[in-house]
Amino acid sequence: MAELRKKAAETPAEPAARSVRVVVLALMITMLLAMLDNLIVGTAMPTIVGDLGGLEHLSWVVTAYTLATAASTPIWGKLGDLYGRKGVFLTSIVIFLIGSVLSGMAQDMGQLIGFRAVQGLGAGGLMVGVMAILGDLVPPRERGRYQGMMAGVMAIAMIGGPLVGGTITDHLGWRWSFYINIPLGAVALAMVTAVLHLPRKERSTARVDYLGAALLTVGITAIVLVTTWGGTEYAWSSAVIMELIALGVASLVGFVFVETKAAEPIMPLHIFRSRNFTLMSVVGFMTGFVMFGAVLFLPLYQQSVQGASATNSGLLLLPMLLAMMIVSLVAGRITTGTGKYKIFPIAGSVLMVGGLLLLATMDTGTSRLTSGVYMAVLGAGMGFLMQITMLVAQNSVELKDMGVASSATTLFRTLGSSFGVAIMGALFTGRVQDEMAARGGAAVTEGSAQLDAASLAKLPDAAREAYEYAVASGTHIAFLVGGSVAVIALVAALFVKEVPLRGAAEPQTPATGPEEAAAGSTGPEDSTGTKPSPPAKASQNA
Repeated sequence: MAELRKKAAETPAEPAARSVRVVVLALMITMLLAMLDNLIVGTAMPTIVGDLGGLEHLSWVVTAYTLATAASTPIWGKLGDLYGRKGVFLTSIVIFLIGSVLSGMAQDMGQLIGFRAVQGLGAGGLMVGVMAILGDLVPPRERGRYQGMMAGVMAIAMIGGPLVGGTITDHLGWRWSFYINIPLGAVALAMVTAVLHLPRKERSTARVDYLGAALLTVGITAIVLVTTWGGTEYAWSSAVIMELIALGVASLVGFVFVETKAAEPIMPLHIFRSRNFTLMSVVGFMTGFVMFGAVLFLPLYQQSVQGASATNSGLLLLPMLLAMMIVSLVAGRITTGTGKYKIFPIAGSVLMVGGLLLLATMDTGTSRLTSGVYMAVLGAGMGFLMQITMLVAQNSVELKDMGVASSATTLFRTLGSSFGVAIMGALFTGRVQDEMAARGGAAVTEGSAQLDAASLAKLPDAAREAYEYAVASGTHIAFLVGGSVAVIALVAALFVKEVPLRGAAEPQTPATGPEEAAAGSTGPEDSTGTKPSPPAKASQNA
């Protein structure tokens, strides 16, 4: 009994349910900030270019934000582990809001790109902070319910983002697509400051792993630039792309070497000793690969082939996003009730593969109802996977590594999305151009493979029909490859080890194996199978 009481004392007590709900509301608002931004700004981009000029630099408005977000994600996670999550999280919100204000005040495209990088730097800490704080506040068995709510926020952002962006741009001007972050951010700041109470961390005396952070940043930047520029700005075989690949590989190899020597590594490699954590990283990468590819190509198919309006582009994804939100909430509830989760990544991977293969069968005669059913199947699969991957990853590490686990999982999903958009986009564009060369004539193939509605309406009937066929063919190959890649997620999910999640009131039982140790709040065992000593008991913040 004494041993059980000691173990229970080492686990942070669950906050009052009411306080948790208020904090979760603040976290959801913050997550909404990060999710909405690119969607709103994307809708406003034509107006921004018309006002500021600099069309040739248009892609950098998005690229600068994405690069800063991806590169800073693991750094924010580690800083939270070292110096306390609340202060680091509040700092990321403030930086994001500063970047938003400056972006809204930009007078030329160069300023906007620089300020978007500042905004992305803050955004890197938002998602990581939300997930890591949730991991600190809520016991593992209860966490699925709240993470299901986070998936709902993601779906709402994807549906509402383009609509909100279009409305703001039309009635208030494009600068308000950035200023809209201020009231939401202010509410989140006030709520987090007032109600969030986490165990106080003693200031770490360990030296920050600056070299590891620099190498990881260079490596991530090179990867994102390769996937962003490859096949668009530069040919895949061009010297620039080859140099970026070499730089990325060299940086990441150097990063791994540095991490084995650092006293306090920016991303401790020992977290990958946990089988479940490594498998969830693979599943998260594949989910990002599939999800953002689908978000890119489904509206394009519906607009070009099915004649849907681009104005309500967010609504085109409604079947997929609603299915994702509902399934995620249900999976979270079941996880909370049973403490078990292995069935969800398996079921999710099966549905994801099935949905992609169904989408690959779409042609010029596919109805909106049929495509909507296919999208719902894909959305249900992603609903099973989106938050379960984070939940299992967090429970495969020690509490002291909660931040780096959350940031690593987020990073793998982000990199997966970059690869998905690049690979599926290259295949789509190549197929469209090939089909148009055979059917529609050179006049179209010399232009973009993605024509807007106005350009499409100006084409002769024969050319337009050829283009519709080409888009359907491009969609087919993109989703076929996506389905094939998603099989990797299914294989990884099959090897996940089922460990019932510990509930708030349950004492931790002695671990009997590698992943059983991860089920407790004190984390997994080391590579020898020996459970490490629990972290020092933290004093509670008043």
